[in-house]
Amino acid sequence: MTGSYHINDTASYHREWLKTLGWELTVTNALEGAASPCRSILDKNGSFGDLLADHLGTLIPLGSISSVLEIGGGYGFLMRDFLRRVRVNKAAMVELSPVLLNKQRETLKGFNVTFTENDFFSIGADFFRDFDLVLMNEIVGDFPTICDIDPAFLKSADSDIDPVLGRVKDFFTALGLPVPEGPFNINTGAIEAVDKLCSAGVKYIYLSEHSCEAKVPENMQNRIKIESTQNPERIPLMGHCEYTVKFSYLVQVAEQRGYRVRRGQYKDFITFPYTDRVNFILTSHSQKEEHEIIRQFIEDLYKYEYMVLTREG
Repeated sequence: MTGSYHINDTASYHREWLKTLGWELTVTNALEGAASPCRSILDKNGSFGDLLADHLGTLIPLGSISSVLEIGGGYGFLMRDFLRRVRVNKAAMVELSPVLLNKQRETLKGFNVTFTENDFFSIGADFFRDFDLVLMNEIVGDFPTICDIDPAFLKSADSDIDPVLGRVKDFFTALGLPVPEGPFNINTGAIEAVDKLCSAGVKYIYLSEHSCEAKVPENMQNRIKIESTQNPERIPLMGHCEYTVKFSYLVQVAEQRGYRVRRGQYKDFITFPYTDRVNFILTSHSQKEEHEIIRQFIEDLYKYEYMVLTREG
């Protein structure tokens, strides 16, 4: 039926789950601890935050950053590692989960950090103008996604339209997006988050997430299996689900707001030599726990994309 859809909205129906500490094996968590098996294959044995800081230092002048904000900071590992590397006058965390916020307080004990329990979408733009750099690491896939949309309504001239679908239509009109041929999903929360931060004039914005557009180089396609669906897809996790992100839409939002965009994959800054051991892990189908973890980790280095947005002028 024209106009049908449903909404995946983590903020509204996962509040009970967010009161608990459900461990999710993100790339950040996979690299936590020097003894992590994932670190054993890397060119540099470092935490995620340490490797990201190295990379960001090649893209933006970290020495000029005086204030930093992380949205949805998980266990606080990234902010901890960042603050070890970069001296700032002001650091803050915004988190929806009170339990995760308490965990962040433990991780960041000894650092001068302000903690705010709130929904990102409920915070006014003025709040974000106080920060030179905003980090959204592995979080925007949890933001609302509108799913199973019948594209017929995009071509309709009917002015009496459902408000949710009206918002989707506004996105397509404003960004000049081509109309999908069949039912599709759209990361409205991620689009609105980028637009909100760009509208606030934040100097530098970093975000990352699973991508529905990620690809593997041809020489690795027989070792790493990633399907580039071009349509955000559901990822079931403990107590909730999230969606992969269509990064090309986020690029268009940022560029329309006057930002320069650097887009890439985690493998750009989390690098590993292709040794005999790595080849065995990727090709042997070994069920040894360490090998399964490393296989998943390497796949994620290609599946995760990131963007660094720099305000022009």
